[in-house]
Amino acid sequence: MIPKTFKEVIDLGDGREISIETGKLAKQAHGSVVVQSGKCMLLCTVVSNYQASDVDFLPLTVDYREKFAAAGRYPGGFFKREARPSDGEVLTMRLVDRVLRPLFPKDYHSETQVMIQLMSHDENVMPDAMAGLAASAAIQLSDIPFECPISEVRVGRVNGELIINPTMAQLKESDIDMVIGASEDSVMMVEGEMGEISEEEMVEAIKFAHEAIKVQCAAQVKLAEAFGKKETREYEPEAEDEDLKKKIHDMAYDKVYAVAKAGSSKKERSEAFAAIKEEIKASFSEEELEEIGGLVSKYYHKAEKEAVRNLTLEEGLRLDGRKTTDIRPIWCEIDYLPSVHGSSIFTRGETQALATVTLGTSREANQIDMPSYEGEETFYLHYNFPPFSTGEARPIRGTSRREVGHGNLAQRALKGMIPADCPYTVRVVSEVLESNGSSSMATVCAGTMALMDAGVQLKKPVSGIAMGLITDTETGKYAVLSDILGDEDHLGDMDFKVTGTADGITACQMDIKVKGLSYEILVNALKQARDGRMHILGKLTDAIAEPRPEVKSYAPKIITRIIPGEFIGALIGKGGEVIQDLQKKSKTTIVINEDPETEEGIVEILGTDQDGIDMVLKKIDSLMFKPEVGSIYEVKVIKVLDFGAVVEYMDAPGNEVLLHVSELAWERTENVTDVVNLGDVIDVKYFGIDPKTKKEKVSRKALLPKPEGYKERPPRDDRGGDRRGGDRRGGDRRGGDRDRKPRRD
Repeated sequence: MIPKTFKEVIDLGDGREISIETGKLAKQAHGSVVVQSGKCMLLCTVVSNYQASDVDFLPLTVDYREKFAAAGRYPGGFFKREARPSDGEVLTMRLVDRVLRPLFPKDYHSETQVMIQLMSHDENVMPDAMAGLAASAAIQLSDIPFECPISEVRVGRVNGELIINPTMAQLKESDIDMVIGASEDSVMMVEGEMGEISEEEMVEAIKFAHEAIKVQCAAQVKLAEAFGKKETREYEPEAEDEDLKKKIHDMAYDKVYAVAKAGSSKKERSEAFAAIKEEIKASFSEEELEEIGGLVSKYYHKAEKEAVRNLTLEEGLRLDGRKTTDIRPIWCEIDYLPSVHGSSIFTRGETQALATVTLGTSREANQIDMPSYEGEETFYLHYNFPPFSTGEARPIRGTSRREVGHGNLAQRALKGMIPADCPYTVRVVSEVLESNGSSSMATVCAGTMALMDAGVQLKKPVSGIAMGLITDTETGKYAVLSDILGDEDHLGDMDFKVTGTADGITACQMDIKVKGLSYEILVNALKQARDGRMHILGKLTDAIAEPRPEVKSYAPKIITRIIPGEFIGALIGKGGEVIQDLQKKSKTTIVINEDPETEEGIVEILGTDQDGIDMVLKKIDSLMFKPEVGSIYEVKVIKVLDFGAVVEYMDAPGNEVLLHVSELAWERTENVTDVVNLGDVIDVKYFGIDPKTKKEKVSRKALLPKPEGYKERPPRDDRGGDRRGGDRRGGDRRGGDRDRKPRRD
């Protein structure tokens, strides 16, 4: 018997709907829903252990997977089974995690898993935009402690009109691609890319998204009530000791405030804070520390956070002595690495990124193979964050989710500035060598310079900055911090990263921790970020004002030629022998792609030696050479036959034509060698296709003066002439003057 189901439908306002259903699938999970739009269906489950883990944080796992069966496809590779998550899946996991995590109680430490699966794909629906809705709805149906429902939507803008959850086709025409996560009363997360929009336009898009999210949150509440809202489970909260908390605060606050006000370096500051903490711990016996050591550390960090925040709000000073709008010292260098196609160093304070650029053909494009999207990227950026960048030694376990996320943000910041006619596949790699605040924004800056150093004709340079916000809800005071430190990242109520050109924003990432942040404060923060971006942009353009006009001498040059589809086979040759031999001789890389619409061949020639590239271009010209009727061409005799000479066009090696013996001279020619010999270079006139022989006709005699008294001979027998192309090459058939050779049976 099919169990009873409960369902809520959300109207997107343009004929599309999203439904949330529960009661049919995965009933042993603590909460489960199926979210559907069109043919797209997501199954989300949530389970949280009833016993707390022995950790002092929330062990939350958000997992998002797209099943290939959902799109009627097989996984790639030898083993036909989904394995590790793709970068696209990881990015969706991060989007959902960043909104969910702050809404669990701070003292809730039970292992919790949110698992979202794409079970049915619809090419007109982008599933990642519904993942946050699915996760929150599943939690609302469980007994897991959670503050309030949330949701996420994607916002696009096509022809000036904002759209909720646009289709892939609409997104290609959109100048905004943002995902916003929010509860009913507060925006919590923003991430996306834009086509150089203003701060006001960005805030308008966020407001538009928030209105749609409010509707989705209300639908979750209605579904939970219809299903039967469960009582929130009881769990053992963390121990608290208000007397101890006050004691630690009194012991630490003034000392921390003094260290924070000193404006020292990261190393000195860390050592001073550690000394204060050790001094406090030393005031307790070993037995006391065994019992309350965790609380001592917890209350010390709370006092430290309060002191640093108050320093900024009351005196406008920060940990390193800067004012709220100050940017740390910056130095830049380009062309640092002698062998790479482009390189740069960007250093801001104690954050440093070394970026490299590699240029390649379409063969090096990054292939994306997901059930919800198949395609390729001809511009992509990889970000590496080794442990030595923060002075640590820790295990390296492959590319982390953080590295994937930071690299994607920098890629989105820059990709809109790569010109559409860039012939290269471009790979940027950022190596973070030092980190104390926003290495992703350092990556954007280093990437900009490295691209210009490589000769990639960026439309405009891009800079990025990380910002922070500290607010006091009681007094209404707030401070926006430009170019935040790593320590400030954890102290504020909002941290956000903004990238852009001189004309507008190209990408952003925000995490808002304070409830009910006003849009006025958000606009002010974005405008202060713009001032910081412009300052940093000036430093970049001081190092390299504009892209190099050409790629470096040792970097590959790429030439793209379009050839008719009929010549593709000739260029490749039987078994690839022509193209392979040509690559070997020219020392180039040749890639041929076929345009599916026009069926033309797109030939990419990549090489460092111009002579080699010219060799390939000459071969292509030769293959496509078509002589014009009435034109005169220089040819070379490459073969002598009884009935004429085979000649090759000097401008198109490999293109041959028969110069018939009757076209050598006005006088009767008994032997071809009486007029031309192997290797001779002569001029001929092209007459097109001879209506009698159906072969191409060229003539030498047409360029010679007629002898006096010359009389036209009677027409030749149609059976005479060139027998190539299937006819037997017998002896000379001219007028029957020569005896035919005896036929051998």
